[in-house]
Amino acid sequence: MDTKSETIDTIRRPVRGAQAPPMPHSEPEHATSITQVTAPPSAVVYCEGNFAQIDGKTANGLVRHSQAYRILSVIDSNYSGQDSGSVLDDAMNHIPIFEDLKAAVAHEAIIPDTLIYGMAPSTGRLSRADRGVVLKAIELGMNIVSGLHEYLSDDDEIAAAASEQNATIRDIRKPKPSKDMRLFDGSVAGVKALRIAVLGTDCAIGKRTTATVLARTLNAKGIKTVLVGTGQTGLMQGAKYGIAMDAVPPQFCCGELEGAIVAASEAEQPDVILIEGQGALSHPAFCTSAFILRGSQPDAVILQHAPKRAHRCDFPNMPIPTSSSEIALIEAFADTKVIGVTLNHEGMTEVEISQTITAHSHELGLPVTDALARPAAHLLAMVVAAYPGLTQRPLMAAI
Repeated sequence: MDTKSETIDTIRRPVRGAQAPPMPHSEPEHATSITQVTAPPSAVVYCEGNFAQIDGKTANGLVRHSQAYRILSVIDSNYSGQDSGSVLDDAMNHIPIFEDLKAAVAHEAIIPDTLIYGMAPSTGRLSRADRGVVLKAIELGMNIVSGLHEYLSDDDEIAAAASEQNATIRDIRKPKPSKDMRLFDGSVAGVKALRIAVLGTDCAIGKRTTATVLARTLNAKGIKTVLVGTGQTGLMQGAKYGIAMDAVPPQFCCGELEGAIVAASEAEQPDVILIEGQGALSHPAFCTSAFILRGSQPDAVILQHAPKRAHRCDFPNMPIPTSSSEIALIEAFADTKVIGVTLNHEGMTEVEISQTITAHSHELGLPVTDALARPAAHLLAMVVAAYPGLTQRPLMAAI
């Protein structure tokens, strides 16, 4: 029996598309006259030693928001017995944290459908201990979802185990063949929706979280918005359109992103398309921000910044840039404008958040807020201040 593995469709992601979670084997392939609502697959998120930390950003994102999977629990022995929402955001979400896979599975009436590898280590690879957990999950009959640069479906031992148990392996970062990839052709210029990219001054700084909160808020206001994902976590969460940018050959990055945006525009006819950022334009270790700016040709940018972060992630000798220097670089590099700054409040007290918002707003002459620590209405106001016509046009039905 061949191992079931998936190569991700990097453009269109309908509910049953290639980026969607594997459907149960017993699901009928033919249409029926009765509309059936299928619950998303259940999942345990493995994040040993990294939950609520930078390298645990995938798990952090999934417990905050997930449409594609029903998150049951998180595995991290450092926080065993605690509520993941309380640990991450000081607000209970009723997703418990367990010491290990055995405890997480024992907590459920039936074995969960999926084990999600919830970490994004700088190596992009599986450790020996993590390998043991993945193999044990497969032995229990669980499917595997991974955003690593190391494709688990290409690993002989893991692939053989999955084949034996009839389990699926979903490698989020495994791109389609280059022969099927798309080159940039300029068609993004014909997209009528307002395009806003959420960029940052570093990697793992909260760009996706801010974009998710903004998309939800705009839609709630009746401003139809689609979020285009550009990383593994957004795709795991259920982004309907997008690509894993850092898994695509550079020659095709701009074209693949352009294709996702054009597809979202044609299929959804939104008022706004948000583009999730990756890395930072100023960061020498990443080139994804440059591709995002070129491929999406955004009308505007919102910049995410962590004022208390002293240096780049994994680069202790590389100071983090100021928000003003990053803004100047973005606006020099692309024909766009930064319309506001959002904060990552790591290491900040409530008083410091308020003081920083005031100081940054005065210094930059731009609206500043925090997507998690301040009301979402402030984020909405930032966009509407730059584009008041959004609230003056006939509003689309919220999605």
